Parts: sequence; structure tokens; C-alpha cells
Amino acid sequence: MINLDHIDSGKSFDFGKISADYAKYRDIYPDVFFQKIHDLGLCTKGQTVLDLGTGTGVLPRHLVKYGAKFIGADISENQIAHARKLSEGMNIEYIVSAAEEVDFPASTFDAVLACMCFTYFDKSVLLPRLARMLKDDGRLAIMSLVWLPGESSIAKRSEELVLKYNPTWNGVGYTRPTFDNNGIPTTYKVDISSGFEVATSFAFDVSLPFTREAWHGRIRATRGLASSSLTQEQIASFEKDHWRFMQEQPESFEILHSVTFCVLKKRT
Repeated sequence: MINLDHIDSGKSFDFGKISADYAKYRDIYPDVFFQKIHDLGLCTKGQTVLDLGTGTGVLPRHLVKYGAKFIGADISENQIAHARKLSEGMNIEYIVSAAEEVDFPASTFDAVLACMCFTYFDKSVLLPRLARMLKDDGRLAIMSLVWLPGESSIAKRSEELVLKYNPTWNGVGYTRPTFDNNGIPTTYKVDISSGFEVATSFAFDVSLPFTREAWHGRIRATRGLASSSLTQEQIASFEKDHWRFMQEQPESFEILHSVTFCVLKKRT
């Protein structure tokens, strides 16, 4: 279990508790997301790439086709167990480790990825370590894919139902990113004095298709529910309420999401 003061008022969470749902319902990144990574010169043939907070290995499994060697790290043994099972036959290595404790020799990696996880890391510890482990021309790509509840009544109502059972969940009300004077998304809180400079930073929208069952599963696999400290009875009650809401929706629908990329270059 993880406890962070800035996450859900310090309440504990553990994505390893929902690894099966995580693997099934959070593998939703569109092709354009992975193509954008490749177009930026990341994860190409001959590169060695570290994926932090890899979860069930979603990014390495989709990007390995471009020819890079991947190492995925996650603090949860259960997440890594699912990642290994789903990655059989692929050129991907996995390790169980907190991001801040990943330790490889200097200049090991061409790129480091951190998708939907950067907020959980102690950046004052992590960034200097990554600067050491990256090659001189290495890149750190911080990314996110988040639904926009202000532009989807379905997403907004789903958030409201989660808050009914877990009012401290602060993963709600997301809006498109704003950028500071360095071009860094303000939510990422990156101190570039730790050995990096901004290579590129941008955001774009994608509309993702869901069925009722797929969206219900995606919401169930959020930090605010099954990975939290809610009881099984509370989770069951939420699922009943949310599924009732799903039955009022079309069988298929789309949810608008915002994609954010911030690629940092190691300062030499």
C-alpha cells in the first residue's frame, strides 16, 4: 500500500489489488499515442528504454514492435506478475522496484518513460538518479491520458458516483493542461534544475470508444475505487449504482480525453 500526503488526503492505495482489471480495462491508449512516441525518436531500434510505473506493461507491450529493449519497473509485485504474463515472448524485462530506487549504471538508458504515474514519485530523489542513468542525449518522456469530465456528461457522472463512496479521491475534475514559462505542464511540477531541459511539450485531444462494460471497468480500475482502502461492501455498492447508470447509456459511446507529453532532455 502507498500513502502520499498529496494523494486522496493521504489515504492508502494499491494498484496491485486490481491488476486483473487494470490489465483488461486500462489498456486504452490509441495508436496515435504510440506513434507520437516513436515520431519523437523514442523507443526506436537499438535503444534501451526504462518504463517507470509500468503497471501491467501496457507501454512496453505496445512499443516493443519498434525494436527497442525495454525494462519496466513497478512497485507492485502483482502488477509486475501480470506484466510478465502478458509480455511472454517479447523483448521486455521487468523488475519490482519503487521508481526512486531503480538503480542501473550511469548512461544505461536512451529514454525513460513515465506515463500516468509521475505524480506518485519523489522528484527530488528521482530526477537526479534518472539524469545519471540516461545517456548524454537521453530523454525523459512524462505523459498522461485523462478523460475530460467537463466535456462528457458520462465521465462527470461517473466521477460523482466515485466521490459518493470515496469523497477524498482527488483524481477528479481534470481540465486541459496549462504550461509554465519553461513549457512544462503545471501539474507535473518538474524542477529542471535537476539536470534537464525541455525538449518539447504539448497536448492534444483524442476521443476514445467505450462500451458500457468497458467504461464501467475503466472506472472500477481507478485509484479512487478498488485500489483504495474502501471496503468490499462499499465497492459492491458503487458497482451497483454505476452499472445502473451505465444501463441508461447507449451500448457504445465515446469519451473525450486529453493527452499530454512533456519530453525532457538531459542537460550536458
